[in-house]
Amino acid sequence: MSTVALSGNDTIMLNNRILADLADGDCVKLTFPNDIANLKTGKNGNTVYAFNASGKQCELEMRIVRSSADDKFLNNLIEQQDNNFAGTVLAIGEFVKKIGDGKGSITNDTYVLSGGIMQKRIEAKNNVEGDVEQSVAVYKMKFSNAPRAIT
Repeated sequence: MSTVALSGNDTIMLNNRILADLADGDCVKLTFPNDIANLKTGKNGNTVYAFNASGKQCELEMRIVRSSADDKFLNNLIEQQDNNFAGTVLAIGEFVKKIGDGKGSITNDTYVLSGGIMQKRIEAKNNVEGDVEQSVAVYKMKFSNAPRAIT
């Protein structure tokens, strides 16, 4: 029998707040921009390997409905960071994907986020042709660590 994965009911939590005002499309996207290890092969096939600690860093992008309660919450985090960067309380969070096997069992695919800061300001635009992007606030954050656990 083939293996199946039913995905749904994912959750994103930041600073103990479950975000619910998610917009359309890829409303939450977690990426790892850096390699976790590197290698270089030299003369006679000799190879050196090196762990890359920056490979633990992750980037989080969230598409939030503009002016919603979650938009106000996240914007407040940007304001706090702007007002006193040295005093910033680093964000923590959890991104949980729920994966069903088609037989009733559910697996939690969990990323535990720590050491988070806001990466960019929120962009805006005005469009008279019905572009729905003008009603979405895109938040970009960076985290120092985001290990994955499958339970």
